[in-house]
Amino acid sequence: MTRSNHAKAAIQRLEGLRRAGVTHLPKPGKRPSPPPVAASQATTTDPRQSALAAVAREVADCARCAELARTRTQTVFGAGNPYARLVFCGEAPGADEDRVGQPFVGRAGGLLTDIIVKGMKMRREDVYILNILRCRPPGNRNPLPIEAANCREYLDRQLEIIRPEFICCLGAVAAQNLLDTTASIGRLRGKVHDYRGIRVVCTYHPAYLLRNPSAKRQTWEDIQLLIEEMKKEGKGRIDQGKGLKMGLFN
Repeated sequence: MTRSNHAKAAIQRLEGLRRAGVTHLPKPGKRPSPPPVAASQATTTDPRQSALAAVAREVADCARCAELARTRTQTVFGAGNPYARLVFCGEAPGADEDRVGQPFVGRAGGLLTDIIVKGMKMRREDVYILNILRCRPPGNRNPLPIEAANCREYLDRQLEIIRPEFICCLGAVAAQNLLDTTASIGRLRGKVHDYRGIRVVCTYHPAYLLRNPSAKRQTWEDIQLLIEEMKKEGKGRIDQGKGLKMGLFN
């Protein structure tokens, strides 16, 4: 084919594309990026990720708590390493979490990240973070007992899949629900509890610390206890952070 014939063929092809509604062509060598895939929809060959994704799909369709199902923007299942040694458990999503669909992403989430990264010398992606509830209660009120009971199956299934060695309960609601106790967080903190063979340390919720900075010192004591328990196993990369000297818990 001559050069003029090539040119005519190219013009005809472009005209055909224009009539079909195509107005732009990608640059040679570059392809448009595929749309992101939601974590709950992603396919994986990892058995724990697959199992968690299956539970997350159930949670997304859950309507056991009529008020929460009606008022939520979306469910907040949990996030992190499905093979994590350590799970952080809060009480329920807040407004930021309800909007983004991830746990602990607001100011309290920033403080939790500081505790993990600066205080414990770990990465946030090394742990798993979840809540007692997977829906935001209206007005950020505390979860009702019936709501916690309705959501308990999902919590238990997540923990059964992840199989952590340690759980850090953040706040009274998380600690009381997980451990099935009415004891105050003041009585529960500062010691190691057992939940189905998993060692549990309880401390104050980061949101409480934002309102009551004086409690940060006690929280650092609890985190030090958690660090020491994790170091006993001789696994992982736990390196006791200088939380007080860094100003993190001052």
